[in-house]
Amino acid sequence: QVQLVESGGGLAQAGDSLRLSCAASGRSFSSADMGWYRQAPGKERENIARITWLGGSTYYADSVKGRFTISRDNAKNTVYLQMNSLKPEDTAIYYCNTYPPGIASMTWGQGTQVTVSS
Repeated sequence: QVQLVESGGGLAQAGDSLRLSCAASGRSFSSADMGWYRQAPGKERENIARITWLGGSTYYADSVKGRFTISRDNAKNTVYLQMNSLKPEDTAIYYCNTYPPGIASMTWGQGTQVTVSS
């Protein structure tokens, strides 16, 4: 199994920006499509952004489209999520994984908490 480690979360105010990072330890994910997911309190985990393995194509959920940008650096084995114009409804634990999740033995990490106050 490959452990994914997310970082970059924290406390923010509405309108602020945060940049999340996700790194895989022990194995490259350069050949896999990658996604960012989030789970808000009392809700199921949902995919909010994904990027193809060469980075040529991206997808965003309507709730984050125009505000969030997913990118990847395969040489660094890292995936990023730039989050701009944050809203209180973006408060959640953010995770990364392959898309769909679990490919190449990628397991869920601890996630990184993002809390946005109004």
